[in-house]
Amino acid sequence: MSLIKRDTPRPIKFTTGINPYAHGSVIAEFGHTKVHITASVQESVPPFLKGKGQGWVTAEYAMLPSATHTRGDRERKGASGRTQEIQRLIGRSLRSVVDMTKLGERSILIDCDVIVADGGTRTTSISGAYVALEMAVKKLMKDGLLKENPIKDGLAAISIGLTKNNEVIADLNYEEDSSCGTDMNIVMTSSGKFVEVQGTAEGEPFGMEHLQALLGCAQTALKVVMKEQKNALDNLA
Repeated sequence: MSLIKRDTPRPIKFTTGINPYAHGSVIAEFGHTKVHITASVQESVPPFLKGKGQGWVTAEYAMLPSATHTRGDRERKGASGRTQEIQRLIGRSLRSVVDMTKLGERSILIDCDVIVADGGTRTTSISGAYVALEMAVKKLMKDGLLKENPIKDGLAAISIGLTKNNEVIADLNYEEDSSCGTDMNIVMTSSGKFVEVQGTAEGEPFGMEHLQALLGCAQTALKVVMKEQKNALDNLA
């Protein structure tokens, strides 16, 4: 008997061009989760990369105060451990599909600000960040600042959960995430390679059969995400 209960994401929407000042911008929506994402280009690189002929892609992540059920304080004294972990994940994921030597000595900074959090904020951020990154690169190429496209592959992410009834579901909302015995965050490329697999058993350990079902569910769900990304990018003016 199949373990998979739901292998399609919640309704997905990528609204592009929402910030006139950013090189790339999008509001990414997965169900009720909504993230404002911008990509900004700087003609410089961090000190450790100066003179090496390559670029850099990095990310920052934050949640607006009223993004959750109860108001959260702004992190004015520095990013929390959770925030640092998420923004490193976003940056790491994006760098996996970019040829830094083709980017040249410039940086692309991705800012992800969660407007509404109903589960999957980090995976929504990654999927939307890829769209913003593509937009920024397209602008650099249009402006003649890049001769070759440095993006090597597509990229998207999804959350997957294993319920206490041993059912696998894709793209968890807050209630589902809170009640799952196991939850995972999967980042994959368009060519089907894994960039990151984060999985934790909150209660009972999960077996190989469960792991295979979780990964298989992610692969199916991510095809839907990548199709929506492509539609958004194809419809750019």
